[in-house]
Amino acid sequence: MTYDLVIGDRGYSSWSLRGWLFFDAFGIPVKTHLARLYSDELPHMLRDYGPARTAPTMKTPDGVVVTESLAIAEELASRHPDAGLWPSDPKARAIARTVAAEMHAGFTALRSHCAMNLRLSYTDCAPTAAVLADLARLETIWAWAREQTGATGPWLCGDYSVADAMFAPVAARIAGHNLPVGPVSAAYVAAHLAHPSFRRWRAMGLVDLPDLPQYKRDWPTRPWPGPEPIAAQAVDSGTAENATCPYSGKPVTHLAQIDGRIFGFCNAFCRDKTVADPAAWPKFMALLDR
Repeated sequence: MTYDLVIGDRGYSSWSLRGWLFFDAFGIPVKTHLARLYSDELPHMLRDYGPARTAPTMKTPDGVVVTESLAIAEELASRHPDAGLWPSDPKARAIARTVAAEMHAGFTALRSHCAMNLRLSYTDCAPTAAVLADLARLETIWAWAREQTGATGPWLCGDYSVADAMFAPVAARIAGHNLPVGPVSAAYVAAHLAHPSFRRWRAMGLVDLPDLPQYKRDWPTRPWPGPEPIAAQAVDSGTAENATCPYSGKPVTHLAQIDGRIFGFCNAFCRDKTVADPAAWPKFMALLDR
């Protein structure tokens, strides 16, 4: 049983990131369909997903179209009750739903001033008073969720849940724009940047489509503050240690030098997403550690 999910550019589409995390972070099979934002690709693709108009849009294995991130999350939770999308404890689940709903509906100043761009990080974005007020509200509800649920780990309500997936693009905005938050909130942001599913999404977002100039700001930049990737680069020649792609099992056609060794992949995207962050990909790391 595999779902279909229409997404926009991974480097920029915050709502698509949320929708995809509901699948990847909780082990639910999905086939993604990528459409370029600000082009006719998305409306053309969504003709097969009526009446949808935005990404993400999900189609269930039995053909039901579901739009909007929270609706997708709730439908998946009802169809996969053992996947852990929401906390099992009733109080924690209520808290998680509360903060997720506020994220879905609010924080417009932060969204407007700090568009998600996973390809850049700025040293200073000159946050406005309204942005700082949004950050203060985020810190309030994050602390409240932890206090109410007794969460002691990195996530808001115990184990990673839909609530955390909803805030993943916020974490990316805070990291990407070097926004001021306290140490507890900074640790929460760092946990998002290190989350395996987030790292995989960002690795693909670095290489899947060309840059969108609409998201570039005239602010000084700095290196991305997430985990330091393993040294890697695409190469044109060499002898790969592996004969088949670690993802597809197909014969290798594209090469990369990773950690000083040569590995092969079945296409440019498999190679490039691995070069972007080798440690994000368990199938490749199994090959590297072999």
